[in-house]
Amino acid sequence: MTDKVAAVVVTYNRVDKLGKVLDSILAQTRSVDQLIVVDNASTDSTPQLLSVYDDDPRVEIVRLSTNTGGAGGFAAGMERAYERGADWVWIMDDDCYTTETALEKLLEGHAEAETELGRPVPYSCSLVRYTDGSICEMNNPGTTWDWGRLIAKGLNSVLITNCSFVSVLIPRRSIAKYGLPLVEYFIWFDDMEYTLRISAEGPGVQILDSVAVHDMPENRGVNFGDLNPGNAWKFYHGARNESSYRWHHDDKLAWVQFVVTTYAWMVRARVGRRLQLGVAKRILEGLKFDPKPKMARSVR
Repeated sequence: MTDKVAAVVVTYNRVDKLGKVLDSILAQTRSVDQLIVVDNASTDSTPQLLSVYDDDPRVEIVRLSTNTGGAGGFAAGMERAYERGADWVWIMDDDCYTTETALEKLLEGHAEAETELGRPVPYSCSLVRYTDGSICEMNNPGTTWDWGRLIAKGLNSVLITNCSFVSVLIPRRSIAKYGLPLVEYFIWFDDMEYTLRISAEGPGVQILDSVAVHDMPENRGVNFGDLNPGNAWKFYHGARNESSYRWHHDDKLAWVQFVVTTYAWMVRARVGRRLQLGVAKRILEGLKFDPKPKMARSVR
């Protein structure tokens, strides 16, 4: 019996790119069994765009009444896929275009890695390129100390500790054991926390011949030196969330390193004092902020 794969896309007011994302998923050489689109209470013409897919039996639209952020959207979509009996959940943002063999290569590479390692692999992800073909700076996964172990054995994959939610394949067993992303994070570090959490028994893998393209405005990684009044809300979530994770689930030295690095970036970039104080406030909030994962409801 063939495993069932459900793709999950979370969207909010990105009608200009969403159609291309969905079409790339539906055109895979290994077809998805279901495509769940979580509309995070979009206020643009997203509902009209999604109506184009009403006649495709693979597509299910989940419209949330409020914007729950990327964390809430992925939790809702992954839970729906789990309840629908998916064996694999393939998740991505609404500006991620998958090449036509991306899913096929993920499934093949995941199975090969498990065979070589002799253990379950908690997740696998694609190589993420920017629109010009270069590596996407925001989506470089964290690698293990022995990242090339599988390459040395002839596999086209790298051992990783964490990754962003851009073309990530998660087996059902990981969701069953470790639950869903933390809705309370809303945005930022939810993907890092989740992939670190489900890697408790061993690292994941990046499959290098599974490729996705992240259509970002510019090819930049995350840096607190980019903090400004217009994007402060996002950085504040990031400061609180990472502070929480480092303090409660990593170690205190990692928390200190996070704080020092964050302030070094802001000072170097001459971020205003008021914004620096805003970050400090959220870092302190993280010391008490420690949400617990929700478990998906099983249908099996």
